[in-house]
Amino acid sequence: MVVMEQVSAVERPSERAVTGAAYAVLVILGLVMGVLGAFHHSWYLSPIPISAIGCVLLLFAVCHGAGRAMGGKLAALAPAAGWLVMTMVWLAGRPEGDVVIANDPSGYVYLYGGVVAVLAGVLLSPTRHGGSWLLTQHSYGSRPPGPYQGPPGPYQGPPA
Repeated sequence: MVVMEQVSAVERPSERAVTGAAYAVLVILGLVMGVLGAFHHSWYLSPIPISAIGCVLLLFAVCHGAGRAMGGKLAALAPAAGWLVMTMVWLAGRPEGDVVIANDPSGYVYLYGGVVAVLAGVLLSPTRHGGSWLLTQHSYGSRPPGPYQGPPGPYQGPPA
């Protein structure tokens, strides 16, 4: 005797829920990168702030990679926003005068290089309609298809 058991179909999460969770994970990744980068940006190899440069390159790779993987600039902006928020928290001075990101070459490379990396990662990410708006050719000033109707005539006033 064969017993057949009916199992209800497994409900899948909605696409919006999965997308929202992915954006939340990207923001958390940016926050973590902001914490780790702030505390480890000042490792030097001779006079070169090698860890600050590595943090900047990693930040660009994460922002650009997220934008490419999810196919939009908002995905590239999510880890960037997390990084910026955490970096601003670490830049705020305390009453004792302590700051996490110091006023030295590694701090400058980390801050300014990070901002440039974030901008580049977001701007070079593809848009929803495909391709990067920065690297595609646009036909600015072209007329829409259709017959040419000439310049508009003189203003006749509001309709009566």
